[in-house]
Amino acid sequence: MRHRSLLILTTVLTTGALTLTACGSRDDSKGSGGDNGGKTTVVIGVDAPLTGSLSALGQGIKNSVDLAVQTANKNNEVPGVTFKIEALDDQAVPASGQQNATKLVGMKDVLGVVGPLNSGVSQSMQGVFAKANLAQVSPANTNPALSQGDKWGSGELKRPFNTYFRTATTDVIQGRFAAQYLYNDAKKRKVYVVNDKQTYGAGLAAIFSKEFQRLGGKVVGTDSVTVKETDFSSTADKIKSSGADSVYFGGQYPEGGLLSDQVKKAGAKIPTMGGDGIYDPQFIKASGEPNEGDLATSVGFPVEKLPTAKKFIADYKAAGYKDPYAAYGGYSYDAAWAIIQAVKAVVADNDGKVPADAREKVVEAMSKVSFDGVTGKVSFDQYGDTTNKQLTVYQVKGGEWKDVKSATFED
Repeated sequence: MRHRSLLILTTVLTTGALTLTACGSRDDSKGSGGDNGGKTTVVIGVDAPLTGSLSALGQGIKNSVDLAVQTANKNNEVPGVTFKIEALDDQAVPASGQQNATKLVGMKDVLGVVGPLNSGVSQSMQGVFAKANLAQVSPANTNPALSQGDKWGSGELKRPFNTYFRTATTDVIQGRFAAQYLYNDAKKRKVYVVNDKQTYGAGLAAIFSKEFQRLGGKVVGTDSVTVKETDFSSTADKIKSSGADSVYFGGQYPEGGLLSDQVKKAGAKIPTMGGDGIYDPQFIKASGEPNEGDLATSVGFPVEKLPTAKKFIADYKAAGYKDPYAAYGGYSYDAAWAIIQAVKAVVADNDGKVPADAREKVVEAMSKVSFDGVTGKVSFDQYGDTTNKQLTVYQVKGGEWKDVKSATFED
């Protein structure tokens, strides 16, 4: 579902010179107050949908980055540097994301950005960051073209922007993993594929369809829906009459939950499956009909079951954020920590000071980052993609998402 002219970093000497953008939460000021004791201030930007239908995910991203910044400051992770965040709301709209990217580029103390959530929003931001040599690390983008170029489907891989990285695995992995589970584990043979016509949803649905058919399954029909619409009864009727034993939806949870609901109301008592875009409690709440058995894939293993995530979970709870870390919290923390580690390397190589060409140096350092993070080993390949290929299938059981299979993807 889910980043120039050279800018000179200056030392912020006055308290409150940079503050976190207000987003209506009690934790909005965290990490932004207090005397920095003469240290150099480094800002990590955050771009996510902080309002609107996807805000549950966006707030989790923002808070998790804030927690990483607090942790770095508390531990004096980079001597001589105080980290702060600047969080901007893109409302899941590409134009807003581009405006936010321009604003973050214009802030001389920003040395890295975490976000956005949506692949389509990221497409509008990548070029802006690249021109400014500003590192972007998405915790949620999954569209392959963002890192491997538009011709990735034909096997011609070319990295468009060397400033773009991500801690989430791509839809090439997620779509195939989903198809393999639906065919091999769930034993489904006739699937009806629906997408929301967005970059993420359409791309994921296409990858899923190709793999499902390669395995021997049949796509008995396809259709598309429009984001923010609520009446999908015509699509539901098509699914019912097709004889499909399952539905695959490429899109986000607001539309996915309604589609699942209306498919069942049409009389097709079959599971709806989707990617990480529907893996959220709001998917279940959006459906008036019981959606027991619906499925979703998501990147990584369940954070709650990872020994490496215990401290993150405890610290997040102790911090008192009003919103949960949600699906991408662990990946957002790791994305921020990757930027922090890159800054640490750059400062160490410059006699303990932030260099004038810090942005360019941070981008170079990002490719060498490697550490044990919340979600496991964090490092990036030659395309800026995560080397972590772990995924999980979740199923609605008793009105909640329950993990049913976790594995490392292998061709």
